[in-house]
Amino acid sequence: MAELEFRLAYQDGRTASSGERSGESVAPEVDPYTVPREFNAAAHFIDRHLTEGRAEKTALIDDAGAYSYAQIAARVNRFGNMLHRLGVAMEQRVMVCLVDGVDFPSAFFGAIKSGVVPVPVSTLLTPAEYAYMMRDTRAPVIVASAPLLERLGPALAEQPFVRAVLVAGADDGGAISRMPASLRARVRNLHQLIDESPDSLKPADTVAEEVAFWLYSSGSTGPPKAAAHRHESLLHTAILYGDRVLGIRETDVVFSAAKMFFAYGLGNSLTFPLHVGATAVVTAQRPTPASVMQVMSAHGPTIFYGVPTLFASILADPTASRTQGSARLRVCVSAGEALPADLGKRWRERFGVDILDGIGSTEILHIFISNRLGDVRYGTSGKPVPGYTVRVLDDHGNEVADADVGDLWCRGPSICSGYWNNRAASTRTFVGEWIRTGDKYTREPYGYFRYVGRSDDMLKVSGMWVSPFEVESALAEHPAVLEAAVVGRNDADNLIKPMAFVVLKKDKQGSPALADELRAFVKQRLAPYKYPRWIVFRAQLPKTATGKIQRFKLRDLSVNIGPES
Repeated sequence: MAELEFRLAYQDGRTASSGERSGESVAPEVDPYTVPREFNAAAHFIDRHLTEGRAEKTALIDDAGAYSYAQIAARVNRFGNMLHRLGVAMEQRVMVCLVDGVDFPSAFFGAIKSGVVPVPVSTLLTPAEYAYMMRDTRAPVIVASAPLLERLGPALAEQPFVRAVLVAGADDGGAISRMPASLRARVRNLHQLIDESPDSLKPADTVAEEVAFWLYSSGSTGPPKAAAHRHESLLHTAILYGDRVLGIRETDVVFSAAKMFFAYGLGNSLTFPLHVGATAVVTAQRPTPASVMQVMSAHGPTIFYGVPTLFASILADPTASRTQGSARLRVCVSAGEALPADLGKRWRERFGVDILDGIGSTEILHIFISNRLGDVRYGTSGKPVPGYTVRVLDDHGNEVADADVGDLWCRGPSICSGYWNNRAASTRTFVGEWIRTGDKYTREPYGYFRYVGRSDDMLKVSGMWVSPFEVESALAEHPAVLEAAVVGRNDADNLIKPMAFVVLKKDKQGSPALADELRAFVKQRLAPYKYPRWIVFRAQLPKTATGKIQRFKLRDLSVNIGPES
């Protein structure tokens, strides 16, 4: 396998000024590099460390213990050999439904090294969603954590392609015993099969542009779509964001609340630390404020990756602090949804480190616009990541003026090859080298980009565009509000007006008086036409597995909730 060479330059590294009419903004110049044509991602992220002197260094810490780079490499090889023994052919898919722990990198890179295509899927789906993905992937092998069998079991009942279900961990809930006999016969013990397999494996003869793995979109606007990613994409994001923006280094200990089956978490916990030889801390626990602070205290990470809702929930506890968490923390990262400026500032005041907010997507694999150390502009997504070019365009494909709202387009090396078996969605989303991200943005002075909302979430109120995110950010500044989501609703004249669904902090109670107070609060901060005409208090907001608010569900609810006001 050819070595990685730092020779081939990306596009010229300049930022387009507001006077240029190309509508493109590109990141500052980056050191040139190229990926060799013959390239297997596992050789770079796993095997390389054994020859570079990191065999005994800790690569991963999970709920059960710590694992060296050599131990991870051996497990990867055993998993790949196990797939060969089970008759899984090169380019076939293996569906991976695992909680965060050592089994995930073993399965992910074990499949990739053997030429098989892993498909990590969320651990939070319904049986119907799992059944859909099993049929869509045609995976002959499903790898699953035992606690997930309760929901996976019903999905397995009538699957024509599944030959084996490999279970990690003890089935304490008895889900296997409740399966039909024909299905029970296909269930195998993952760890036993791994232990029985050889720990030496030659990487499959793959090329950099070959599909290495799939990731399903979150499904916030319809059925999930499988984004097919290449071997080289993992390296591009690790270099361009992990190295050039985040500045991750070998001495770092990283902890991500976002799980490894997310595109965001995959980079955070897996490819970024494995690229530089750092240590990742992972947990199968749900990322609550209490569990996150416990992990921070126990392992002292230097980098923490979260999402805005989690940062807000941690700050809602007045006892949460840097002392209670990790004194070694040097930087935090946020993605998934835009980070309100007030939240970022309050986090910095409390924890003494900045949050680097950015925007990424499943289709682009990781963050492609980001704030960066020493250049944080809260309330914006920052500037393009090196190697990526972005445009803000109107409906006719023309550049919009600075501060005007337009559709965000992106071009870069980690964009997926397309959606599996979904030509209509692919042609709508991918245009030559470019991808329509589906996000509304403005380009600010000095090259910063400000998130406005999803293209299908924007509201036209009194003839003017209203960003749900802008209203949500204003509501979030109120001391009683934990989080909020805004959608459009028709008023008595059949005109769209904002409606807010609000989750209050633990010690607060919803009331008409508080609703009036919140309306007045927003009016003081935004143009009058932007305030929410209706406010509905809820215990929680509907979200996808990636933590994104499912506004389509709230739009459905809005039709029958609340009186006119």
